[in-house]
Amino acid sequence: ARVSPDETFRGGRNPQPRRPPPPPTYRADRGDTTESFPLDFTAVEENMDNFMTQVKNLAQSLYPCSAQRLDHDMKLNLLENTSVTCNDGSPAGYYLKESRGSRRWLIFLEGGWYCFNKENCDNRYDTMRTLMSSSNWPQTKTGTGILSPLPEENPHWWNANMVYIPYCSSDVWSGATAKTEQSGYAFMGSLIIQEVVKELLNKGLDSAKVLLLAGSSAGGTGVLLNVDHVAELLEGQGHTGIQVRGLSDSGWFLDNKQYHSTDCLDAVSCAPTETIKRGIKYWGGVVPERCRQTHEGQEWNCFFGYRVFPSIKSPVFVVQWLFDEAQLTVDNIQLTGQPVQESQWRYIQNLGIELRNTLKDVPAMFAPACLSHEVITRNYWTDIQVKGTSLPRALYCWDRSLNDNRNNKAPPKGCPVHLIDSCPWPHCNPTCPTIRNQFTGQEIDGVQFLKHMGFDVQKMAQQQGMDPSKLLGMLSSGS
Repeated sequence: ARVSPDETFRGGRNPQPRRPPPPPTYRADRGDTTESFPLDFTAVEENMDNFMTQVKNLAQSLYPCSAQRLDHDMKLNLLENTSVTCNDGSPAGYYLKESRGSRRWLIFLEGGWYCFNKENCDNRYDTMRTLMSSSNWPQTKTGTGILSPLPEENPHWWNANMVYIPYCSSDVWSGATAKTEQSGYAFMGSLIIQEVVKELLNKGLDSAKVLLLAGSSAGGTGVLLNVDHVAELLEGQGHTGIQVRGLSDSGWFLDNKQYHSTDCLDAVSCAPTETIKRGIKYWGGVVPERCRQTHEGQEWNCFFGYRVFPSIKSPVFVVQWLFDEAQLTVDNIQLTGQPVQESQWRYIQNLGIELRNTLKDVPAMFAPACLSHEVITRNYWTDIQVKGTSLPRALYCWDRSLNDNRNNKAPPKGCPVHLIDSCPWPHCNPTCPTIRNQFTGQEIDGVQFLKHMGFDVQKMAQQQGMDPSKLLGMLSSGS
């Protein structure tokens, strides 16, 4: 339910067909029994009816296996503590798929922008109610990307206990205030996370080894704001053996100057710093204590990745597109219709440079030079590579490096965790998500896209001191 910053282009691949889950194993020691249906292929021609009966019997015997598919979904649990609510006072909650054999837990924070005053929150309530109320949430959710239970879609985390917390607080997961007459809404994002963690302790989280707090977009920023909070909560409850880590996807925003300023009406048109300054007051927003002390009186700074990151104690892996669509939207760069002007093109390139600079001291990260937004719950998340390494592989290497650090081992060779594209243009990485023209649905190749963006091949080639056709060849091959 995010506002698309871009009506012409939209990243994404064709969803791949899903393979059915493996059938359940029947074990004698559990008292499970399974019937056996031998198929007799002799004389099929003479007795087609008999053969078809056998096939039907076999299909019926397999039916319980296909019904297992339902257990792959995460099921809705509304919070027992009903005083922790969504914006409209309805109970907050979470979706859970337990995996009893695993001591790894993944808690995912949903994204979806935010609102920062009565007027734009009322508008959000009219147009995007599921982001402010639990009243119409479905009973189940199917995990995709890093939440998928299928090994081919999620090679390293498929077997973890999966938790999805829907975003219904509109406060970048930072608020801690109940509904008042004045605001008309509750803002309890930070309390919702705490409450979910407390409830999960009774459902097996108490014996976890690793808890990965992940999130995309506003949820990615929510990870940066809450990961130490969660670690402190678990320590305070005596669970010192659980390693808490963060995975922040598309939540590393810059408090940069907009391409051109507009009136501050909603989260999409308003300068990033201005919305957060207003929002933090309206929500009663809470920021991590160490960051608050560093920026006393200017706590809004803590909503920007590069400013809050130095104060975070828990290990955090940052995933960030170098040309993030949501960032370009709040910076008032419009990529629709008209080819981009040269000044916009310079602004976009400059954004990539600025982002690169803020990420250089982050030890574990994955930053492809693509124009996109959010990735870890997309079913194509395994396809994107930076310098030949995919994101699931980089996360696996990060996991290993953290475990090796604990055991004083040297990290494995050929297992990088600091991955950032060095090519300077949007979509100069050939593994970027496909761009489609939203009106025609047609895929657009990288060179067509760059031309639409106002990229002047002749001029660029001149600047680089090379032949234009050679540059075009390099762009086409993504090198």
